[in-house]
Amino acid sequence: MLYDAFYNFIRCETTRSPHTVAAYKRDLEQFRRFLTAELMHPGDDPSTVTTADMRLWVASLASQGMATTTILRKMSALRAFYSYLVRNHGLQENPTSRLVSPKSPKTLPDYIRQEDTCRTIDGLDGFSTDFDEARNALIMDMLYSTGMRESELVGLLDSNVDTRKGELKVLGKRNKERVIPFGKELSDMITHYRALRSTIGDAAGDAFFVRADGQPLYRELVYRVVHRALTDAGVTAARRSPHILRHSFATDMLNNGADLNAVQKLLGHQSLETTQRYTHLTYRELQQNYKLAHPRAQKMDE
Repeated sequence: MLYDAFYNFIRCETTRSPHTVAAYKRDLEQFRRFLTAELMHPGDDPSTVTTADMRLWVASLASQGMATTTILRKMSALRAFYSYLVRNHGLQENPTSRLVSPKSPKTLPDYIRQEDTCRTIDGLDGFSTDFDEARNALIMDMLYSTGMRESELVGLLDSNVDTRKGELKVLGKRNKERVIPFGKELSDMITHYRALRSTIGDAAGDAFFVRADGQPLYRELVYRVVHRALTDAGVTAARRSPHILRHSFATDMLNNGADLNAVQKLLGHQSLETTQRYTHLTYRELQQNYKLAHPRAQKMDE
C-alpha cells in the first residue's frame, strides 16, 4: 500500500523527527477517511485523487474552525506524500502543485511574565524525597531553563546530560543535535533526581526522565505536569502547555540582553526569522511599560 510505503520512507530514510512522522501519518489518515466517507471515493488509490478533492478537504477543515497553522501542516503532509509518489512510484502529475495555501496569520507566540514563571518554579520542590514531586519540579525547571521542546525532553537520554560540564545534548527537528548549557541549581536538581531514580529499579534503557515504575515518559504526562503546575500557581495564560515555557525562555533571554543569534542556536531554530518573533514580544512589553510609567505617555492616553 502506497500510504504505508510513504510512512516507512519518511521514518527510515528522511531526517524528519518522530513527532513530525507521527503528525504526517495522522494527517494523511484523516485525508483518506475524508475521501472515502465524504466524497465516496472509490478504492484507496491516491493516483485518482484530484486537486478539487484536496480543495474540498481543506475547505472542510476550515469550516470546522481549525487553525490556519494546523491546516498548513496538514497540507504540508499532503504535498510531501504526493512528491514522494512522483519521485518513487511514477505518478505523472502532482495534484498538490495547483493547491493554494491559506495565508498564515502573523500571530505573536504566547508567553508568561518572568516573575510568574519564576514564582511557579520556585513553588515546586525539586529536592523532595517523593520521586514524582522531584521529577515534576525538574521537568518544569528544565523546560524553562533550557528552552527545549516537549518532544526533546521526552526523548532526552541520560548519557547526554552532563552535570560536570553543565550541558545537555538534545535531538531536535530534522534529527539535528544541539548542546544547551545549564546552571548549578539545575545541575543540583538533576543529581538529586538521579539519586531518587536509582532507587526505583531498572529504568527504561537510557531514558533520562522516567515514571515511578521505570518506564519512560510520554507527551501527555508532561503536558499534565506543566498544566497543573501553572494552574496551581494561578497563572492565567491562555495556553498552559510545555511550549509556552519555551516561548517564555526565549522572551526572557532577549529581555535580559541575550544576543539574538545565541538564542537562535539555543532554541535550534533553522531560520533567524523564527527567533525574531520574540523580539516583537520584547518590544511590545517595552511599549506597555512606557505607557504605564512615562508621564507624557499617560497624558496622551487621557
